[in-house]
Amino acid sequence: MQTRISHLPMFSPRWIALLVALGSAAAFAQPVAEIAALEAAARRGDAGAMVTLASKLERGENVERDFIRSNELYCKAAARGDAEALLKLGLIYSIGRAVLANEAVAARLINRAAEMGNERAKELLEYVGRGFGGADPACLHEKIEPPPVVEQTPIPVVRKDIELLVQEWAPKYSVDPALVLALISTESGFNANAVSPKNAQGLMQLIPATAERFGVKNAYNPVDNLKGGLAYLRWLMAYFKGEVALVLAAYNAGEEAVERHRGIPPYRETINYVKQITSVYKKTIHPYVAEIVAPSPALGRIKRAD
Repeated sequence: MQTRISHLPMFSPRWIALLVALGSAAAFAQPVAEIAALEAAARRGDAGAMVTLASKLERGENVERDFIRSNELYCKAAARGDAEALLKLGLIYSIGRAVLANEAVAARLINRAAEMGNERAKELLEYVGRGFGGADPACLHEKIEPPPVVEQTPIPVVRKDIELLVQEWAPKYSVDPALVLALISTESGFNANAVSPKNAQGLMQLIPATAERFGVKNAYNPVDNLKGGLAYLRWLMAYFKGEVALVLAAYNAGEEAVERHRGIPPYRETINYVKQITSVYKKTIHPYVAEIVAPSPALGRIKRAD
């Protein structure tokens, strides 16, 4: 049976060009907003945002490549005690990317990252010394102003209320409520006022950079936190084409870590995190909204690695 299409309107080339331009603008808006949010969080001193922004500048992802600024952001994040930034800075000094190469400084930074528990840094210890000699980058010793205190009033909430909220909001973000409940149980134990040692906050344990990225004003407000976490999950579902294990690994360790390691990163915390949630939520593939974001360019390599 043939479908009649004679009733469809005819568009002039000018209209078609306009529609294409509008579509391109919408697709471009999200990366721009993400970079702006990361910039704002980095200015406030958020180490996680600094590392994420530095990585994007390093790779030229949705922003012009800038090794010098990337190095500066890694250094500022390292000064704030971020182990991943220390490792990256060590690798930068080992190859001399936009800095003078210095094996002693590189080894010392990698050792510090390992001491802070960074698994990748630990793997590199057998290839580096202890790092004697050479001066640390000056930015590691800059005075760090404490971030401004933002008053966020905790809101009392019971588990049953949270479950009802999840049942209401998860379908609006095209996310299975069962997955969200399993994730919240692992992340915060349904405690809307939970705070992790890495300053992840609220029900879905959003770090400040992620909260800002998805428009969360008060991370301790259950609805605000839930909506931000759901928006991030919906984004990750599209980015990893619904592969639940990759989405969970990225939620815990960041999408860049999943891409870099071509699958679940070899971090004990992330491996246990994925196992804990998938022991409850058994589905391996989840429907996703493809229009949210283009798939990860590393997805094909990730699948081959699996």
